Amino acid sequence: MQRIIIDGNSLTLEDVERVALQGVEIEISATALQKVAACRAYVDKVIAEKRVVYGLTTGFGKFSTVTIDAENIAELQLNLIRSHAVSVGEPYSEAQVRAIMLLRINVLAKGHSGIRTETLLTLVEMLNKKVHPVIPKRGSVGASGDLSPLSHLALVLLGEGSAMYEGKVMDGAQALKLAGITPVNLAAKEGLALNNGTQVMAAIGALGLLQAERLCQQADVIAAASVDALLGTPAAFDPLVHILRAHPGQNKSAQNLFNLLQNSPLRESHRNCDNVQDAYSLRCTPQVHGAVRDALAYARGVLEIEINSATDNPLIFPDEDRVISGGNFHGEPLAIALDTIAIAISELASISERRMEQMLNPALNRGLNAFLAKRPGLDSGFMIIQLTAAALVSENKVLAHPASVDSIPTSANQEDHVSMGSVSAIKLLQVLQNVNDVLAIELIINMTALDLRQQKSSPAIENVKSLVRNSIPALDIDRVMQDDIKAASAMIQEAAMLKVLGLTLV
Repeated sequence: MQRIIIDGNSLTLEDVERVALQGVEIEISATALQKVAACRAYVDKVIAEKRVVYGLTTGFGKFSTVTIDAENIAELQLNLIRSHAVSVGEPYSEAQVRAIMLLRINVLAKGHSGIRTETLLTLVEMLNKKVHPVIPKRGSVGASGDLSPLSHLALVLLGEGSAMYEGKVMDGAQALKLAGITPVNLAAKEGLALNNGTQVMAAIGALGLLQAERLCQQADVIAAASVDALLGTPAAFDPLVHILRAHPGQNKSAQNLFNLLQNSPLRESHRNCDNVQDAYSLRCTPQVHGAVRDALAYARGVLEIEINSATDNPLIFPDEDRVISGGNFHGEPLAIALDTIAIAISELASISERRMEQMLNPALNRGLNAFLAKRPGLDSGFMIIQLTAAALVSENKVLAHPASVDSIPTSANQEDHVSMGSVSAIKLLQVLQNVNDVLAIELIINMTALDLRQQKSSPAIENVKSLVRNSIPALDIDRVMQDDIKAASAMIQEAAMLKVLGLTLV
């Protein structure tokens, strides 16, 4: 696979996913390396002139008024990383760590952080050779960015901490040795350059957003299957309706539903029935799914800017002969965006669970048995699998509460307003999994409902049904369905349905 060239300015969200999930390697552009070197030369000049500059010749946070002697500057940087590496809890996955590493490299490549080229290139070497620092999830308040988790990343660069290498967790020093990488001894400013910024929450947000966008497309597919299984009418998806309300997401979702239901014999079998409109969970699917899409479009815009932004502190401007202490590390833009993603995609699960009710309730499902049980009473059918979906939907209601509205002062009130963006990111991971599982349950149910109808659905939906039935057999009598949920959830996680449809979704 061709390497991705990193210049600090042109990274895409799709690039992040390729590096994180596919292991694509990277290299720094020659122009970026020149900028990094020029910035470092300026840092060395500032130190040689014994200027008092935050983070270069002073302590950090509340200790910013303490001037550090030249002979102690290197120790200052090492102490910074060691003292800040205090995160707890389960670690991020290797893919998530790769995304974090990539974004940290990209911001350093902008040439405003003061890091040495050899330090940056060592971090690149770690990524390319798959030395992945163990980074616990919890310990960041989202300002000054993700100090603690990024310090765990930096520890391994120094030959300390823990790393995952070739499938094993080991000491950072051992991982570097096995990979043939020489540990770094930090120089002035390099500790701050490595641990000050928003790259943890941005990395989780980037991967999460792409997953959420795919969930939107697959939710359209699953909803279309439920509409047909319930003998619903696709009239509500007619473009004439949606062009009068020009929300982009709504129109895209309606177009998908309209196209997915084309040429369905099952639809033709009841075209002249007395049903003129369906329940909101069917009829209003484009309006709900579309609103989710539009919210994700906003979050995409934030993330596309953030992954190419300089977010450490202080920022160095060699051409202007200035070192400026600012607040680009504050995670508020990301915190609000990630909360928005979680709130929005929760609605995909909420309306999905209501479509399940339509299919399982004999008063609503138009001629099917209660809970789609072959032998009602003796078999429970899908009675309890809906409870799992309901539990996940309700859990999402708690998780969708925005972390970004909270703040707690830290560092002796020097950091008196924080974003909680990392909490937004961690919550988002669970919401994504819950939504994935809820949609998987709806897929299991509506495929069975379609099995019970006399006519076939549309070619697109029949292709999906064939995919599902290859790994999930029809439910004839009660059985343990835990493995069914796992299989359906994996299909959605891997976007397998999108590959077999026979048509392209927007």
